[in-house]
Amino acid sequence: MFAALDRWSPYALAVLRIVTALLFLEHGTQKLFGFPAPPEGGTPALFSLFGIGAILELIGSLLLLVGLFTRPVAFLLAGEMAVAYWMFHAPQSPYPVLNGGDAAILYCFVFLLFVFTGPGAWSIDGATRPSGRRHSWER
Repeated sequence: MFAALDRWSPYALAVLRIVTALLFLEHGTQKLFGFPAPPEGGTPALFSLFGIGAILELIGSLLLLVGLFTRPVAFLLAGEMAVAYWMFHAPQSPYPVLNGGDAAILYCFVFLLFVFTGPGAWSIDGATRPSGRRHSWER
């Protein structure tokens, strides 16, 4: 039964990649443009720690959305989320649900998943890489 599901894995990864990118894109647009809602502390200075994070979130989300440079971008974004958690959330409380860092943890591990699996289907990376199997689900 599970072997039959393997053929759908690239598409499930693609849906996860696209949905994650769209959700993460909102974090970048909120910090840079005040959309869909203005950030609590106001728009950050462009070259501040928050501004650089916002640029990473905006550009990284767009690259993940189309599946371009997926693995290195996901690695950078996972690192950004780890830094965000340990610098800004963890000092407030050891419990992620209390310190507001649960989303940062989830994003970090989803991005790490893409580092190891690649983008899945419907990606520029997949369309431009040499043919050949990389995973057991690829036929």
